[in-house]
Amino acid sequence: MVQTEENWSLIIKPQSKWWDLKLGEIWDYRDLVWIFVRRDIVAVYKQTVLGPLWFFLAPIFTVIAYNFVFGTIAGMDSKMDGVPPFVFYMAGTTLWNYFQTSFVTTSDTFISNSSIFGKVYFPRMVAPISTVFSSLFKFGIQMLMFLAFLAYYMILEDTDLHFTNWVFVFPILIVMMGGLSMGFGIIVSALTTKYRDLKNFVGFGISLLMYASPVIYPVSAVPDGYSWFTKYNPIAPILEAFRLGFTGSGTVTIGDLVYSGSFMLILLVLGMITFHRVEQNFMDTV
Repeated sequence: MVQTEENWSLIIKPQSKWWDLKLGEIWDYRDLVWIFVRRDIVAVYKQTVLGPLWFFLAPIFTVIAYNFVFGTIAGMDSKMDGVPPFVFYMAGTTLWNYFQTSFVTTSDTFISNSSIFGKVYFPRMVAPISTVFSSLFKFGIQMLMFLAFLAYYMILEDTDLHFTNWVFVFPILIVMMGGLSMGFGIIVSALTTKYRDLKNFVGFGISLLMYASPVIYPVSAVPDGYSWFTKYNPIAPILEAFRLGFTGSGTVTIGDLVYSGSFMLILLVLGMITFHRVEQNFMDTV
């Protein structure tokens, strides 16, 4: 009997090991990543009155509120190392909003995409990766707005704002912030498939993390007794390096960024392992 070669559309394989993350599959589905990115960007301002203008209005109103509460009422203007309060708060919130948006969205990956995951196969990691990339669109708009205000204060106001060599690590800072948000997000997403009430903690937890990070205050203003808040917070060096690069004010070292980068890599590996284990049977619990 002559055997003919058959082309199978489905290949059944044994259950993969916990360390087999199938990263090659993610690259094979890179076109799907960009489709999801476009979907996420369009869905944000579709059927809204102001559309993408919300990307400008939200940070401006936030900065005005911070300036009034923490600057005027709490009197923190003198603790900002000579940086105008408006620029200081906008520098912190611009980068923080990218982390917050990416983290909150990725933490809901399994639940928000359960209808898609249950119908067709593709590497589930495509969803959180696309979220991190789509959040860059919003970040890019807010970054341009920050640079516009920064140019105004540099040219028309009598300030000591200036760029430093730290500005060249800006792309690395974005990668690190995106990696941290994705790492935290996919771990929470994996846990919420079994512990649904954990989702209620995300909003509260992100607020606590913001106040534990130098978003509205510089590291130099933290009392010595509480310096461990920022010392062991991997987000703190990223925010300080961002301010130091664009405003000339900040407290950060290369060692601090090495710590943040190492923390990010370890977190991503742990997150991807946890995510991969949960995706194999999450439909039974969601």
